Amino acid sequence: MTEPFPPTSAIPVPVGSHGSASGGSTLLGYIGIDTIIEQMRKKTMKAGFDFNIMVVGHSGLGKSTLLNTLFKSQVSRRNAGWPRDEKIPKTVEIKSVSHVIEEGGVKMKLTVVDTPGFGDQINNDNCWEPISKYINEQFEKFLKEEVNITRKKRIPDTRVHCCIYFIPPTGHSLRQLDIEFMKRLSHSVNIIPVIAKADTMTIEERQEFKQRVRKELETSGVEFYPQKEFDDDMEDKSDNDKIRETMPFAVVGSDKEYQVNGKRVLGRKTAWGIVEVENSNHCEFAKLRDFLIRSHLQDLKEVTHNIHYETYRAKRLNENGGLHPISSNGTQESNL
Repeated sequence: MTEPFPPTSAIPVPVGSHGSASGGSTLLGYIGIDTIIEQMRKKTMKAGFDFNIMVVGHSGLGKSTLLNTLFKSQVSRRNAGWPRDEKIPKTVEIKSVSHVIEEGGVKMKLTVVDTPGFGDQINNDNCWEPISKYINEQFEKFLKEEVNITRKKRIPDTRVHCCIYFIPPTGHSLRQLDIEFMKRLSHSVNIIPVIAKADTMTIEERQEFKQRVRKELETSGVEFYPQKEFDDDMEDKSDNDKIRETMPFAVVGSDKEYQVNGKRVLGRKTAWGIVEVENSNHCEFAKLRDFLIRSHLQDLKEVTHNIHYETYRAKRLNENGGLHPISSNGTQESNL
């Protein structure tokens, strides 16, 4: 028997006719579209995340300590088998170490890329070149995997998602080396400048130095993350403007705990008291952590893929007619 036609009131309204305020069709009952978020969450939880962070700055600025403080675990290379008394290399070296860290059932493979030797020589001319070469080599690795005829289900991602650049707390102005590095690499990696060991300055000195650094970066044409042109909408712009006004973050790192007012806190002990790392009245570590991990980690990865990597990819594919696909036996296929 033929089913009777449903009453007119039960027929979904075409988009653009008498639909909801959003312009969509009226649903007659629960479909389950909203479960896609949970489906995506489950798949992502199974796959896990990759996050690759680079630290750059001359020795003695507390790079390893800050990273250990950020991720509340021993993630720096100095905690992964490298001797603490190693000599400063004569040239810039690139050393990386990976850890899998887990929180709330979410696994993340964290790779820390260190650059010992940077800025430690009498002549630091072109000391950024090995770092730039390393960043591009990771893009090249990813690109070669992409053009394979038989691609892996999940391409290993070793691209640098974020570079924390440590500015010495001189209280005066940026060194030419600081400006040159950030200017040359800001178009291939997300640079986040921080003022290291901020507890060596008074609050007034710190604020004056931050303003001077921001002005010098602007005058020199240095772009740091988050760049204004990458703001998606007015809400993003409003949030990122507040962050840009705070940068560079003046930070203190410590993996030692002290008792303060009956509570255990991470801090640095000084002759006049405890500098509490996570106290926003003492330094801006908490702001850096919230920004880097809790609000912008995914965006750092997306900007790396959609902007920096795509720029590299387009350039490579335009060179010499582009890369040929690589067959399963490792040979490149001809376009002919």
